[in-house]
Amino acid sequence: MRPMPEPFRIKMVEPLYPSTREQRKRWLEAAGYNLFNLHATQVYIDLLTDSGTGAMSDRQWSMLLRGDESYAGAESFYRLAKTVDDVFGFTQFVPTHQGRASEALLFGVMVKPAQIVPNNTHFDTTRANLEMAGACAVDLPIPEARDTASEHPFKGNIDIERLEKLLEDTTPGRVPLGMLTLTNNSVGGQPVSLENIEQTKLLLAKYDVPLFLDACRFAENAWFIHRREPDWKDKPLEEIVRTAFSFADGFTFSAKKDGLANIGGLLGVRDKSVFEQIKQRMVVTEGFPTYGGLAGRDLEAIAQGLTEVLDPAHLAHRVGQAVSMVEQLDGAGVPVLKPAGGHGVFLDARRFLPRIPLEEFPGQALAAALYLETGVRSCEIGSVMFAKRDKDTGEMRFPDLDLVRLAIPRRVYTNAQLAWVAEGIADLYAQRDHITGMRMVEEPPVLRHFSARFAPIFRAVIQ
Repeated sequence: MRPMPEPFRIKMVEPLYPSTREQRKRWLEAAGYNLFNLHATQVYIDLLTDSGTGAMSDRQWSMLLRGDESYAGAESFYRLAKTVDDVFGFTQFVPTHQGRASEALLFGVMVKPAQIVPNNTHFDTTRANLEMAGACAVDLPIPEARDTASEHPFKGNIDIERLEKLLEDTTPGRVPLGMLTLTNNSVGGQPVSLENIEQTKLLLAKYDVPLFLDACRFAENAWFIHRREPDWKDKPLEEIVRTAFSFADGFTFSAKKDGLANIGGLLGVRDKSVFEQIKQRMVVTEGFPTYGGLAGRDLEAIAQGLTEVLDPAHLAHRVGQAVSMVEQLDGAGVPVLKPAGGHGVFLDARRFLPRIPLEEFPGQALAAALYLETGVRSCEIGSVMFAKRDKDTGEMRFPDLDLVRLAIPRRVYTNAQLAWVAEGIADLYAQRDHITGMRMVEEPPVLRHFSARFAPIFRAVIQ
């Protein structure tokens, strides 16, 4: 697919930092082969994450000057409140400094130790916040989500049959809430259908369990519904979003994704009692409920971003960039997750490096090799992030997939730059037999992928 030209023109530029392979080798060794530990200036094309890394529009920058920095009751909050009501249909919400803060507040009020929270697939901070609360995060993706070659249009769906069995087999009251992650990041940014959202709501309601949306990429999810779900084809994106959120009893949201902002989050709740507890709790950790750890100018940027993110031209270009890269890589024989997700491209590390065993972290090995050869920073979404050690034996339990995510920041890189990245990946695939596995030499107890350190199994091969 030929990607849509950028639906914007460039007003300001920021330099990139090319480097030599020898420099990158030294930097990679100093970083413990963990790309999170690199300096940003050591990276040429940065696809580590799309969270808070996007480019704000001229209108967003102008809105910063309207920021009301009053401690309580700032006008910036009320402008944001109107936008949240217009877009999501929620009048009870609080701003937070980012999505994981929303999760911590929500779980701190609603979740108790030994409880179970089902989801299509929990992402890293959601799972960590639940585990910190002493709860069990249960993933229930559909079978097609495990097949990176499957062209199922809604691989992000939750498995309704497995969810029903879990609810049937669980003591009443042990499931405080259910969640759906839109889009489903852990299985490749794959969307959830509106039909699946409604089915999940109806099933949870049967057991008096509220439904919460992890709505970081709600706009991208709505775009896929608009394009792929027959009953919603060509319906306005605003209508699709309002309908999806009408099934939700609450939502967490990182404004660093589909809020098109560099910082911020939201937490919406319909239950008044829960909402009051959240407001009391947040004063201790985030700030007064009308600013939530943010400056007034941040609230303005989020409000404006929410009005821009549902622009069909923006979403067609954004998703089109991922589609174009997937088609380019697939044409070169590179094992890439299909169909293309909304916010990035996901390489299947197990198929890319079939000779590397799971205990040698093929995703981390691939991400390190890609940086070494091209200067492109990506992110492992696999055994480093999600594998768990058995408490009794110490053995690893590996996830279904080992992926390397190339997350595309919003409105940052051109089609030509991303085509260059795809060419570099194809060249690396041709040399894949030279890539060796990794061993973990430092393992933090929580969210280890952010700061773990590694060493190549055969250091001499990576030169």
